[in-house]
Amino acid sequence: MDPALLRERELFKKRALSTPAVEKRPASSEASGSSKKKKSKPDKESSSASKNNTDSSNGSFNLKALSGSSGYKFGVLARIVNYMKTRHQRGDTHPLTLDEILDETKLLDIGMKQKQWLMSEALASNPKIDIRDGKYAFKPKYHLKDKKALLRLLDKHDQLGLGGVLLDDVEEGLPNAAKAIKALGDQIIFVTRPDKKKILFYNDKHCQFEVDEEFQKLWRSVPVDSIDEDKIEDYLKRQGISSMQETGPKKTIPVQKRKKPGAQKKRRFKTHNDHLNGVLEDYSDGVPAKK
Repeated sequence: MDPALLRERELFKKRALSTPAVEKRPASSEASGSSKKKKSKPDKESSSASKNNTDSSNGSFNLKALSGSSGYKFGVLARIVNYMKTRHQRGDTHPLTLDEILDETKLLDIGMKQKQWLMSEALASNPKIDIRDGKYAFKPKYHLKDKKALLRLLDKHDQLGLGGVLLDDVEEGLPNAAKAIKALGDQIIFVTRPDKKKILFYNDKHCQFEVDEEFQKLWRSVPVDSIDEDKIEDYLKRQGISSMQETGPKKTIPVQKRKKPGAQKKRRFKTHNDHLNGVLEDYSDGVPAKK
């Protein structure tokens, strides 16, 4: 075979391989392909919606999902307050500017309107946010620096008869509360309420003393289930024993003044036959005597 023809054949093959070939698909295949694409879009949307749901269930606010609703602003506010509470519990109690808060919470994409709303209304009126020289800090119910401050608070409540302190309030205001409570040990007492919330009380060891067992038996042998407080007080008085009275200020119940009955108005009746005055006689008291 002619070598020139062979060379032309090889060049033709190279050109054919270098130029891409585009095939035209039939109309039926294009329609099916477009329907598949349309079907794939809702799947993506459903997957993204499920991701949004999982994010919210984990406790993190998906603000992009709220961007088109009225809840976006309040989602931003809730995220800021939760972050300020968390950093306070870690021991970071120094205040931050709004820009620093937005930077640490990764909320740099909010607009100027939302920023102005946070500064003028939301953070300024929030009961859990304290403003110091234009900066913001978390405001707990009790400001507690360490375990000694917690013990003083519980002792004060015990002396004033205020009762205990909610564990939630202690954990909110005391940095590293679990460690401090564990270090105090038996100096505090835990009591669980019927609603499962725990209350902390001061354990006053000066009030701890042993009671004779015979006295305990006598105390427990007296049934008082069916007797109210008034009957118990009457019984003690008959025995010559005075009961302890309340020393606190008694609430006075305001006495409602009775309204004085107003003077009854005389009923007026219409008079008829005015033109016969002096002619008609009055028989209301009986028949008048003959003159």
